[in-house]
Amino acid sequence: MQNIPRIFLNQTLNQQEMVPVDKNIVHYLRHVMRRNDCLVFNNGTEYNAILSEDNNFLIIGQKTKHTDPSNKVIFYFAPIKRLDEMLNMVTQLGVAVLQPVITDRTVARHINWNRMQKIIIEASEQSGRNSIPQLLSPIQFKDLDFKDVVVADERAGHGKNVADRVIGCEKIFVGPEGGFSSQEFEIMDKNGVRGLSLGKTILRAEVAAVVAVTKVVNK
Repeated sequence: MQNIPRIFLNQTLNQQEMVPVDKNIVHYLRHVMRRNDCLVFNNGTEYNAILSEDNNFLIIGQKTKHTDPSNKVIFYFAPIKRLDEMLNMVTQLGVAVLQPVITDRTVARHINWNRMQKIIIEASEQSGRNSIPQLLSPIQFKDLDFKDVVVADERAGHGKNVADRVIGCEKIFVGPEGGFSSQEFEIMDKNGVRGLSLGKTILRAEVAAVVAVTKVVNK
């Protein structure tokens, strides 16, 4: 079962349904994987499927017993230069929602979000998820609702006493390459945002994202 290709279909799936199939999927199955069967998924469920003889449809078969390993974590992040790597990795870790936040030191402001969506889908297919995370439109830092948010606090690397574990957290916020500004930390502190230590070293933003989400998921 592990070698069967997994394909996300952006629609409600039902057994015995014939779903029109994109030519890129046909090429992938027929010429890259050299097979006509696959697994399809959406909305937390996974089905067996097979290509029709005319290559125009995927015929949805029985639902599998594979349960969705996704979680309920909302990942807030400042867009970075290596955003594709960050989103790929946190998607593999099962986050439910991806919320871009424009901060004072955000330098990557011209993101190809359609490309990011494709990366998210591919990471979901590869990692065995039965759903893909929801990618929201960017918001400004000042518009962020700080309720129940936990921030990956790089100040732990400069001696600040920051918690190593935060119980009951499902909202994690990771800053940009240059970190949060002092004004942003002041605002978050005033709003009662809890800090989460990622260790005594200063991590790259994409590495910090993986460590932070892992700490939240495996709390």
